[in-house]
Amino acid sequence: MTPTDCILALDLGTTGNRALIIDREQQVVAQAYREFKQYYPQPGWVEHDAEEILASTLAVAKTVLAQVKVKRIGAVGITNQRETVVLWDKQTGKPIHNAIVWQCRRTSEECERLKRQGLEAEVHQRTGLYLDPYFSATKIDWLLNQNSAWRRAAEEGDILAGTIDSWLVYCLTSGKVHATDASNASRTLLFNLQTGQWDDEQLRIFNIPRAMLPRLVPSSGMIGETSAAELGIQLPIAGLIGDQQSALFAQGCHDPGSIKNTYGTGLFLLANTGSQPDFIPGLITTVAWNLAGKLTYACEGSVFIGGAAIQWLRDELKIIQNADETEALAQSIPDNQGVYFVPALVGLGAPYWDSRARGLMIGLTRGTSRAHLVRAALEAIAYQTRDTVSAMLPDRMSSLQKLKVDGGACRNDFLMQFQADILGVPVERPLLIETTALGAAGMAGLAIGLWSSPQDFVRHAKIERVFTPVISASQREKLYTGWQQAVARARNWAKD
Repeated sequence: MTPTDCILALDLGTTGNRALIIDREQQVVAQAYREFKQYYPQPGWVEHDAEEILASTLAVAKTVLAQVKVKRIGAVGITNQRETVVLWDKQTGKPIHNAIVWQCRRTSEECERLKRQGLEAEVHQRTGLYLDPYFSATKIDWLLNQNSAWRRAAEEGDILAGTIDSWLVYCLTSGKVHATDASNASRTLLFNLQTGQWDDEQLRIFNIPRAMLPRLVPSSGMIGETSAAELGIQLPIAGLIGDQQSALFAQGCHDPGSIKNTYGTGLFLLANTGSQPDFIPGLITTVAWNLAGKLTYACEGSVFIGGAAIQWLRDELKIIQNADETEALAQSIPDNQGVYFVPALVGLGAPYWDSRARGLMIGLTRGTSRAHLVRAALEAIAYQTRDTVSAMLPDRMSSLQKLKVDGGACRNDFLMQFQADILGVPVERPLLIETTALGAAGMAGLAIGLWSSPQDFVRHAKIERVFTPVISASQREKLYTGWQQAVARARNWAKD
């Protein structure tokens, strides 16, 4: 009899979906990836087709399932882009509108209105979040305001709302389960960090009916079962966790104070803060995970444009054909020649929270080449990371001993070396950089006993390379000062 020793991990990202089958030793047995389309109906607006997300997920899942003996797979773990919102008809299971993506800025004016009412301090205290279009609540309210019939249906529970994890679970279970975990719920502006439940006052502020929200479940535990009609196989769904919290878990950041940074579409620096929420100016306080009914919290610096800056160079400017070119291009020149790129393409996230800021390239001369633009985009990723580290460790930068990294962009050796240089600390890259998927596998594996404890799970992790700083402290500060000046100009553009 074939032993059960694998987890099917579904990683639902912002630009594509990935399925991995991961065994007990944290080896990737099979994997598949598929991008999906981004929609930009107006400047600053970003949407996804939720049905395309589902189709893409099913396609990559079936691809890997065909490569492995099904009896080896014990459960499904799901991780996802977090604040993106889908509304769908409970009876038909069909979305009523495109998903509104976490990057979308369409509700900026509504957030500013609520700030003028003096609500931000109390909202932040309850939820750990800021009044920013990044989060889910104003997106849901905006959608319900598009059609009065939708709001009436939502009040009756006939239109459901959820982040991408909830949407996928609903579809995979053929409509039997409408659920989310605390790591995702804590990104909505509707979840109370202290009570661990949906908050009535937040629902009132954002005019959102409780009836449309998902049931809260643990991050690790039996949530439902996939339908053979959808996935072709019945498997328990046993892990549910937001992508950045998932990476925090996979990186072994289980103790308060441990830090990791994920280099994906955005950049997400998280520190485990233990059993109590910790509030740091400019950063988000969030739930890391819910294990055995106990909440672990994290502090997070969320940067909107990380690897997406490289995608922008490829898709919009068309100065590169693929991301793999960027390393050689950046290394083909000795320095940035004073060229800086502030990728505030959808405003600035942590630690600035400035939705009015816009992208800026500065320092251009007749000698500026595409290599300089590419290098500036990669350097911007490292600078933004330092911004968030500085906010997380004010006056204590020296206390950072190393930075654990993951995500697709951390494959770039130039970027990782520059990150070590601009932080002044070693950067540690794991062998398996798809840690968002790995963390989801860990949650599902703990639920079925594949790993006996978080410590048992993390002991199988392997380090691939450590990058150590090579530039002087004076050079580091000179480069960073140039970045800070560029950011100030990007933030001032609307004031001129």
